Amino acid sequence: MAKDSNTSWKKDHPSTFFSNSIQKADRSVKQAMSHPEEMAVEHAFNSVERAESAYLNAEEQNEHMDTVQQNKKQLDLMKKQIQEISKELDSSFNVVIFELDKQNPIC
Repeated sequence: MAKDSNTSWKKDHPSTFFSNSIQKADRSVKQAMSHPEEMAVEHAFNSVERAESAYLNAEEQNEHMDTVQQNKKQLDLMKKQIQEISKELDSSFNVVIFELDKQNPIC
């Protein structure tokens, strides 16, 4: 497709865009799982959000639904993983705050 074309390949091939978004989100989630830092988790969350948007578009276009459904299962799994990482990050953050409060009481 030429650069000057009016329509983007993303709009012409929503299931391909969804598959690409899933791959990118998967890499981001794996990065966040191995290095659960706030920035990595936020990046993974944003990637999963973009993949969710791509899913809705692919579903709307009704293109290659077998592939779309397979990728949807992977997307759902990634959402659960992000929630777990986020909870883990929140609890470790709360432990650090608690330890700091114990060391430096505000009394």
